[in-house]
Amino acid sequence: MLDRNKFYHIASLFISLAILWLLLSGHYTPLLLSLGLLSIILVTLIALRMNLIAFEQPETFIQFIKYIPYGFWLLIEILKSNIDVCKRILNPNLPISPRWITIKSSQFSEFGKIIYANSITLTPGTISMDVDENRIEVHALSEVGVEGLATGDMDKRISEVEQKYV
Repeated sequence: MLDRNKFYHIASLFISLAILWLLLSGHYTPLLLSLGLLSIILVTLIALRMNLIAFEQPETFIQFIKYIPYGFWLLIEILKSNIDVCKRILNPNLPISPRWITIKSSQFSEFGKIIYANSITLTPGTISMDVDENRIEVHALSEVGVEGLATGDMDKRISEVEQKYV
């Protein structure tokens, strides 16, 4: 019999695979949905049989779910930064002043640090160059990108998500 922890990990894998399949498939006919369900069950059983599910790790689906509100906030920030970069490209009077900065990272888990560094890179005009214990080196296209990171809003939001669901 499965204990509760193993059940959550298996369910997490199953749900994550189902969401990924639905997002990538784009076809929702009964035949394709049933074939998708069959393939998800098969992959989950094979992963279970081959001991590929890391039961000591946090549940994948739960890790993903808790960052959804942050993802919506990040999407808005990406759009705002996209507009700023487009303006700088189209208007030669707006300065492009590349800079290297080092920012502090207050996340306590590796997963949180990865989310933070990738969020910086996803935002147009900034890219994470190096991640250490509690700092990230960033290249920014302009002073606006530096100011946005210096406020620490992104860092604070990721840390809050981490602490809220520990």
